[in-house]
Amino acid sequence: MDVHATVSDDDETEVILSQFEDLDQNIEDLDMSHVSEGDVLMVEQATNALLVEFQSVFNSGEFGPVYEVQGN
Repeated sequence: MDVHATVSDDDETEVILSQFEDLDQNIEDLDMSHVSEGDVLMVEQATNALLVEFQSVFNSGEFGPVYEVQGN
């Protein structure tokens, strides 16, 4: 969601942001006692794949940093 704010404000990305907000709400409602290590690994792999997709966007230099201050 933070990346979205940096990348664009058009209608198409608003739909994507809405989907991420729905996902965020579903994660908050998730009962972690039902989450296995395999589930966590799948989420990690999906996140890494998504970040690879965004890599070219941010490497182009067209957009600034997502965060003003580095968190880690």
